[in-house]
Amino acid sequence: MQISPFIYGTTVSDKSFTDRDKDSKKLYENLTNGINTILISPRRWGKSSLVEKVAGDISTKHKDIKIVMIDLFSVSGEEEFLEAFAREVLKASSSKWQDWLKSVKDFFKQIVPKISIGTDPANDFNLSFDWVELKKHKDEILDLPEKISASKKFKFVICLDEFQNLATYQGYEEFEKKLRSKWQKHKNVTYCLYGSKRHMLTDIFSKSSKPFYRFGDIMLLQKIGRVDWINFIVESFERTAKSISKENAELIPAYMKDHSWYVQQLAHYTWAKTDHTASKKEINDSLFEVINANSPLFKKEIETMSITQLNLLKAICSGETQLTSNDTMQKYRLGTPRNVSKNKAILINNDMISNGDGSYLFLDPVFELWFRKMFFNEDYIKTM
Repeated sequence: MQISPFIYGTTVSDKSFTDRDKDSKKLYENLTNGINTILISPRRWGKSSLVEKVAGDISTKHKDIKIVMIDLFSVSGEEEFLEAFAREVLKASSSKWQDWLKSVKDFFKQIVPKISIGTDPANDFNLSFDWVELKKHKDEILDLPEKISASKKFKFVICLDEFQNLATYQGYEEFEKKLRSKWQKHKNVTYCLYGSKRHMLTDIFSKSSKPFYRFGDIMLLQKIGRVDWINFIVESFERTAKSISKENAELIPAYMKDHSWYVQQLAHYTWAKTDHTASKKEINDSLFEVINANSPLFKKEIETMSITQLNLLKAICSGETQLTSNDTMQKYRLGTPRNVSKNKAILINNDMISNGDGSYLFLDPVFELWFRKMFFNEDYIKTM
């Protein structure tokens, strides 16, 4: 049984990773040259895959740089963050659990962690702290990578996914100031910060009133180009003894507006339906399947919206740009100009829409196709 060359729902492997040559090069150069970097883009555009690829390249080529990867998605507070930070820094500093224990003795002077080690230390090594003591001496955790790197003569690159989640922690504003004050002084540690909430990240790193303003180089990730997608799809089919013409391959990113997650998903469904050569029928059938697979999520999102937010989406879907004009507000029952502004901000904050050049766009191309069908009865294929 052949394995699909198209990956979505998780970070992709080298074979499934396409293009991003310029982004990969820039991120690689930044992180190996000590430049803190913030990656910002809409959800599911491939940030995590890009970081993992570059981190892997650095690990292969630079034995004097240790990579720390921390996903903050399920880390729900400051205490959990500090414990995860200490644990992963220690684990990245050496492949031997005996070295981790020695580092605990050497580098923890004011707080003493409780340590648990299972039969498989690489996957069952944990630290915990007394929270009262930890609050008093959190500097010791935040400075841990700098102290270890200075002592052992190597550097750290610390990658923090879903970084915006820190903004939900109790007392985050003070913690944010503490993080910046410590991390900006580190000479042997480079930070790569990214996540799935584009608007929240932009707020954290682009506002002059925020502690992390100008913390590092901000990379605004762009979509992968159409030509690169076409070549990737054609070559991936060929690599698995199937074929697709360039003309048909172009339909896949065209339907998905070059959105990384959905191009991979539609390409996978098309590949799975193809015995030998993919035709427009396999692609169109797969498009229906992709939309149906995501429909429960879209219905749930709609159910959480107010009537005026839903009506605002209808106006945007219809191509309206003057959303606070009397005609538009009356036609779509949008309420007052204040309501329109508030609902725009909510939809933008939730990464439902984006604005630029005086127009508004859906960020999720499959949601847009589903929305047009549900509320305007537009055919998926004819919409294109």
